[in-house]
Amino acid sequence: MSAIPHIFSKEYLGKPIYSASLAFFRCVFGLMILASTIRFWLKGWIEELYVQPTFFFKYYGFEWVQPWGQYTWVLFLIMGVSALLFALGLFYRWSSVVLFLSFTYIELLDKTNYLNHYYFVSLVLFLMIWLPANANFSIDARRRPALLKRHIPLWTTGSIRLMLALVYCYAGLAKLNSDWLAEAMPLRLWLPANNHLPLIGPLLNKVWVAYAFSWFGAVYDLTIPFFLLNRATRPFAYLTVIVFHTMTAILFPIGVFPYVMIVSTLIFFDSATLDTLLRKSKNYLTMLPVATAGNMFIFAPLQQRLVSLLFGVFFAIQVVLPWRYLLMPGELFWTEEGFRFSWRVMLIEKMGYAQFIVKDAATRQVVPVNNNDFLTKNQEKMMATQPDFIVQYAHLLAGYYKARGMHEPEVYATIYVTLNGRRSALYTDTSVNLAKEYDSFAHKKWITEFRDNIYGL
Repeated sequence: MSAIPHIFSKEYLGKPIYSASLAFFRCVFGLMILASTIRFWLKGWIEELYVQPTFFFKYYGFEWVQPWGQYTWVLFLIMGVSALLFALGLFYRWSSVVLFLSFTYIELLDKTNYLNHYYFVSLVLFLMIWLPANANFSIDARRRPALLKRHIPLWTTGSIRLMLALVYCYAGLAKLNSDWLAEAMPLRLWLPANNHLPLIGPLLNKVWVAYAFSWFGAVYDLTIPFFLLNRATRPFAYLTVIVFHTMTAILFPIGVFPYVMIVSTLIFFDSATLDTLLRKSKNYLTMLPVATAGNMFIFAPLQQRLVSLLFGVFFAIQVVLPWRYLLMPGELFWTEEGFRFSWRVMLIEKMGYAQFIVKDAATRQVVPVNNNDFLTKNQEKMMATQPDFIVQYAHLLAGYYKARGMHEPEVYATIYVTLNGRRSALYTDTSVNLAKEYDSFAHKKWITEFRDNIYGL
């Protein structure tokens, strides 16, 4: 029992480790963001996702985040340049702030594009602002040699490890539900779509393979942080990380998330090993000086107290936030109220068909809505299954028709949704005027009751 408080003691968290681990993480994380930025540009996603749409779905409380139109390219350029400076450790404090702000601003532009790994990157970038990641292997240290330190406190890399452990453990806990474990859903729907793959393709049609993937995924998420923390099991655990996430990347179209996790889990490796590697590389990468003396980075007392308080609040929020769905009535997978920002990765296959009408309150004239006139294909797909999207879209329609002379437009929706292979069911109360409903953290009572049971966390 004494070991538990010991690992949270000031003496343990403040013990020196080699700064090479945090410096290496800074480099690979920054370069990964830079590569992702270039990928967005090359694939035309900047234009498709952030320039062409005429409407953007806002996060509640962040309605003030506005698109830049054609100047969105400038925003991505700022992000790419700051990612490069971040990786090189040049003007690190400023580049880390700019990178966090630009990356997060882009993600707040349209929640249609929400992905768990984007949220994870924003959180890690926020933590990195406060860490001495330029104390080694950085251009800043070349410009200011006094900055070069071979050792940093354990809690600096420990905070990144804790963030990763929370992601994995919450993802594992979320998989402890009857759809995932007892029905192998939604993997039973997804895996056969890859039956064209060589060697493993025919196996993906087998139901037992879906069950094997489901159970292994839950066990993997719940245990991998602990195997990575253990020096004896770390090499084998990291090999599992590579294999698991590479398979995920091959089988499922979830963007760069697998590569984010492969890169990020390098922070678990022994700092002494990375220190040795960096010192061996100093003759080849002379632009980035390597600390060889045994000096220690020391936070000023006030700075230490402020950062400790900030990180304490930050991690308290991260621990509590995924459980907010318990305050909401109804089935989480159906309502999705509390689903985002809780590390529920690849748990549901949800499709919807949404038909809207707008009614003039004075003349009772009814106008059917063509969703394609207002939304992109991806926006319409996301809107048809998520209540906060539905409310925002209803207000868009009401505003549009009011501007064209309709008196107090009323908006009604008939939406059918299928969840994890179940039969399609009515999702919204068709008698509710959605133009009078508002987005908030409160439960949306116009969502119909889920007619089945999903057991688990």
